[in-house]
Amino acid sequence: MSTMRLRCFASAVAVASGALIAFAPSGVAQAAAPSVTYYSAKDQGVVAPVRPTAAHSRSTSSGTASTRPHGARSQQGNGNSGGQVQSGPHNNGSSKSSLLVNFNGVSSLDSQLTNYNAKFEPPDVALCQGNGFVLEPVNSAYKIYHTNGTAIEGPFNINDIFNEGGQEFTSDPRCHFDPTTNTWFAEILFISADGLHSHQDIAVNTTGDPTNIWTEYHIDTTNPGGVACPCFGDQPRIGIDQYNVYISTDEFSIAVNQFNGGQLYAFSKSDLIAGKPVHFVHFANLSLGGQLALAIEPALSTGTPNAEYFLNSFDPNGTFDTRIGVWAMTDREDVATGDAPILSATIISSEAYGLPVKAPQKGATSLLDSGDDRMQSVQYIAGNVWGELTTSLTIPGDPAQRDGAAWFQVHPTLTGDHIGTVTMANQGYVAKSNNYLIYPALAADASGRAAMVFTETSATRFPSAAYAVLNTGATQFGAPIVAANGNGPYDTKATRWGDYSWAVLDPITGKFWADTEYIPPKSSWTTTGGRNWGTRVIEISVN
Repeated sequence: MSTMRLRCFASAVAVASGALIAFAPSGVAQAAAPSVTYYSAKDQGVVAPVRPTAAHSRSTSSGTASTRPHGARSQQGNGNSGGQVQSGPHNNGSSKSSLLVNFNGVSSLDSQLTNYNAKFEPPDVALCQGNGFVLEPVNSAYKIYHTNGTAIEGPFNINDIFNEGGQEFTSDPRCHFDPTTNTWFAEILFISADGLHSHQDIAVNTTGDPTNIWTEYHIDTTNPGGVACPCFGDQPRIGIDQYNVYISTDEFSIAVNQFNGGQLYAFSKSDLIAGKPVHFVHFANLSLGGQLALAIEPALSTGTPNAEYFLNSFDPNGTFDTRIGVWAMTDREDVATGDAPILSATIISSEAYGLPVKAPQKGATSLLDSGDDRMQSVQYIAGNVWGELTTSLTIPGDPAQRDGAAWFQVHPTLTGDHIGTVTMANQGYVAKSNNYLIYPALAADASGRAAMVFTETSATRFPSAAYAVLNTGATQFGAPIVAANGNGPYDTKATRWGDYSWAVLDPITGKFWADTEYIPPKSSWTTTGGRNWGTRVIEISVN
């Protein structure tokens, strides 16, 4: 549920030069001696768990669900005001990879069947994998699979996991399996039917088996004293390290168009796993670079990093930007004892990126909503922080403005207890002539191999599931590869798409799991064909 991004559409044109967008070779610094911003925690507290129950035992109510669409979002992010990114270095690497698993995931039909015949869009794709299981929660249903794609359970109403009623309004699920503790974590936002209350939900399963009991926590996000509140935390994002689980949200008024800034929460992982009242810290109404910070994406951390890291993008006026924010949280172990960690941030230079344009599709004149250029998923591994976003760009030899992925490999350091010098170890674009690549998600391993998933669409292609890989020793991703062709145009009266894809490394096998939206076979469409989105789950081996 990615509520509108507040920005004015200036008429200024920002055309990136080749020098500006050229990627920095490994080890070449782009931002030395950073200016550091410090933040104080707004509040700390302890929240008790809700009654633990089995994930699929609760949807027993009947009636008609609310018609408010899950993931309602303004179309503002598709009106690029001028200017363009020249794609520069992009997917000129090799594409040595293989698809190990490739199957249909949760669909609009599953969402209809588990939500009292209501039809929602977009899916807001989430995926987590571990212990031989794949859990896929979307708006507004979930399934659990074996890793060969065979369904174990589901579809069920997404609210089952979070101890919410089947007809309650929730949106933007995400999840993660933590192999170091054999624990599944999931989160989602909640808004009450009267629009006067909201909370953030966290669900925890410590058995290693997602079909077993989950323990849920509900954290109030209404903020009654805030500007234009009651408010809610839009598009919650999940991160993790050895100490805490991190949730970031964007605070918006429930009733009016008011954005109050990014919110960061740190929850003691040991408390969550123990199923006891959990200590947490909240950093509120965050800003960076003279503007309210939107979509501060926490890292899913592999290993034992010296801080929890976060990335965010800028582009406040919709006229392209060449900066990203890098955040670090230190003294993270203090959360479990009721003390506050230290949060700091800096800004570094990056390749250019800007608002994506609306994406065409085969078989229809309607365009897909490509979202905006906020940071998508972020990962920490082997000293580097990886992130990606959707951007408009132009490709040499292709005169039209297209959409592609801008990606970043950032190497942060600490100076004492705060963010220190940050270098851009590598960056680039993934693009394809005459096509549009939207809603990317990326995961990397310790050697620098990576896989990125996205929707690929064009005037000659139905919305399809595709991916690209960064091979060992390569500096740029290879050409996009279609994993599953779309089976028709998206419903012409439902232009919403996204809001995000998902990718994650399996640290045990070294393979990558990914999930994105596409148009599945008609057997997965709603009974009337009124909604026809689906998801595609893939496992990728990268050489």
